[in-house]
Amino acid sequence: MQPNVPMTTTPLKSLLRLGLCAALLFGSMSIFAPAAKAQEGAAAPATTEAAAPQKKTLMDHFHEGGWVMYPIIACSIALVWLSVDLWMRTSAKKMAPPAHTAQIQDLFRAGDYVGAYQFCKNNPSYLNDIVRVGLSYLGDGHTATEEALFSEITKTNAAIQTRINYLSVIGVCTPMIGLTGTVTGMMRAFATLGTSGVGDPSKLSAAIGEVLIATASGLFIAVPAFMMFYFLRNRLQGGMHHLQEVVTSLFRKMPYAHLKDAHVGEEEFYAAVPNWVAGGGGEAAPGEPVAA
Repeated sequence: MQPNVPMTTTPLKSLLRLGLCAALLFGSMSIFAPAAKAQEGAAAPATTEAAAPQKKTLMDHFHEGGWVMYPIIACSIALVWLSVDLWMRTSAKKMAPPAHTAQIQDLFRAGDYVGAYQFCKNNPSYLNDIVRVGLSYLGDGHTATEEALFSEITKTNAAIQTRINYLSVIGVCTPMIGLTGTVTGMMRAFATLGTSGVGDPSKLSAAIGEVLIATASGLFIAVPAFMMFYFLRNRLQGGMHHLQEVVTSLFRKMPYAHLKDAHVGEEEFYAAVPNWVAGGGGEAAPGEPVAA
């Protein structure tokens, strides 16, 4: 007969085996878990770097814009040059320099109109050019002098206004240039879709990039061009009002009666006595043609 084995030993052995298996399982997890986390940590930056978009430089965007970027760059250079140049031209001190104004006033007080003419001729400025023209008409009377001054002021205003209008031309043309780049970019995009379909997105994105960059570049130049156009136009009006006030104050109470038939300037007079009078031929009879 076999000895009687207690029934409690079998469950005890089963519990020991389950505990041993659990210990082995948790041990293996604790050993391999750090390695797995390390591998995941190493793979995460690589995935992030691969997913992160590559940053493009300014030259990359310039080349993506296509051929229209070159005329747009030329317009931007012209915009900067015109803005700086006109800012200086439309200044009140530039149009009527205080030093020139004071010198002309001293010469007018002394009655030295010939000296004032020579000073204006040797020191060109908007004020001196207008005063020089007015002095050359002093001998022709008040009306002729006023008309000459008004004509010269209008001429000066028109010359500066013409340069300011170039800013408006830039503001109108640059969006049209950008729109041309938009049309050519769309043509390239549709050509890409027609040849390779949507299987090559890089080519399609390059064409779309040209569309967006060309349009944005044209607007980026047009907006400040229009702003400078209106600003400088108003600045010119203020400068011209100041210049006109200075010229009016200089020629106010001019003694035209004492300057009648005086020739202050150095301009040559082309109108002469008719040649038939100078030649002694006398006047032509009524109805007869005048001899050449």
